Amino acid sequence: MTAFRLEREVSLSATQAWGRVTDWGGHAARVPFTALASVTAGPTRPGTVFVVRSGLGRIGVDDPMEVVGWEPPADGAPGRCRLEKRGRLVLGWAEIEVHPRGAEHSLVVWTEDLRLRPLPRLLDPVVARVGRVVFGRALDGVLR
Repeated sequence: MTAFRLEREVSLSATQAWGRVTDWGGHAARVPFTALASVTAGPTRPGTVFVVRSGLGRIGVDDPMEVVGWEPPADGAPGRCRLEKRGRLVLGWAEIEVHPRGAEHSLVVWTEDLRLRPLPRLLDPVVARVGRVVFGRALDGVLR
């Protein structure tokens, strides 16, 4: 199974943390050889689609994702976002949660199930381990 979970306690309000963890370009900029290729216009909401491209030169992989759940934190309630990966090679989902911990602190939880179509299931533990490292660094970067 390729599911992994990351948790970060941060000295940011829930609103500030939410803004950072849902900055799709900010995430892409922190993953090596990756950039935000396109995003649906307007504020993020269910139905928003964005594409992240990873690669070197002309050789690369598009990772299209659709926002299927969008509930920003409000009135002390946690925020939740769910993304579905819609690519031909990169599949799975991610859920982002931001839990308020007082006025100036929050807990960010990132859970992801990442599947790479050409790889056999035997390599799922390796994909999960690499995902933890890569997404952990990206998450740490956007929350700084």
